[in-house]
Amino acid sequence: MIVIQKLHKKFGKNEVLTGLDLNIEMGGIFAVLGPNGSGKTTLIKGILGMVVPNKGNISIDGHSIKNKWKYREGINYLPQIANFPGNLKVKELIRMIKDLRQKPSDEEELITLFGLEPFLNKKLATLSGGTKQKVNIVLSFMFDNPLIILDEPTSGLDPMAMIRLKELIQKEKKKGKTILLTSHIMQFVEEIADEIVYLLEGRIYFKGTIPALKKLTGQTTVERAIAAITTTPANV
Repeated sequence: MIVIQKLHKKFGKNEVLTGLDLNIEMGGIFAVLGPNGSGKTTLIKGILGMVVPNKGNISIDGHSIKNKWKYREGINYLPQIANFPGNLKVKELIRMIKDLRQKPSDEEELITLFGLEPFLNKKLATLSGGTKQKVNIVLSFMFDNPLIILDEPTSGLDPMAMIRLKELIQKEKKKGKTILLTSHIMQFVEEIADEIVYLLEGRIYFKGTIPALKKLTGQTTVERAIAAITTTPANV
C-alpha cells in the first residue's frame, strides 16, 4: 500500500500540494486526474523521491521513503517527457538502461509488440514523437516490478499503439501489480482505470470508481462528471 499523509509542497510562493492524504491499495489501476497545475506530477515525483515535500510523509509497504532510495528498485517509471540522448541508437539506449538497473529484463516481446524492430539501429534524434514514446514504454515495462508509474503514457501514440498499451497495462494488472497513471485522455481513463483520484489546487476532490463518480454527479460521461465534481466542495 502507498500511504500519503498530510503532504505539503511549495515551489516558492506557489503551494502545489496542501495537506494531501491518500491511500492506494496494491493491485489495480489508479488514475490521478486534474487540470494543469493541480499537483499530479508533483505527487508522482514525490512518490518517486524526485520531489521532497515540505511537510508530510509517504510510505510504501509500511516503510517511509524519507531519506531512502532502495525502494525505487521496485518501481517502473514512464516520465511525461523522455529526454533521451539524441546521439544514441535505440538498441544502445535499451542496453544502457539494462546495464544501469542490473535486473532481468524482457524487452524483446515489447519491441515486437510495438513494432520497433526497424528502429533499433536508428538514432533517437531521428525518431518521431510517437516512436520515442514507444521506446519510452518499452523501457518502462521491461523490468518485472510490482509498482508501475506512468505519466501521460498515451502521448503521441497512434490508435494501434494505444490499443496495445491498454492490453499491456491490463496484462500487468493480472499479475497483481499496481499501475498509477496520469492522463488527459478521458476515454483511455474510463476504459482502463479501476479507481480515479481527482486533484484540484493540491487537494483531492474525489477518490473512487468511475461508476461511483457518475452516480455522485448524475452524469453519463467522465468529462461531464469531472466538470460537475469541480463545482462541489472537496470530497475524499
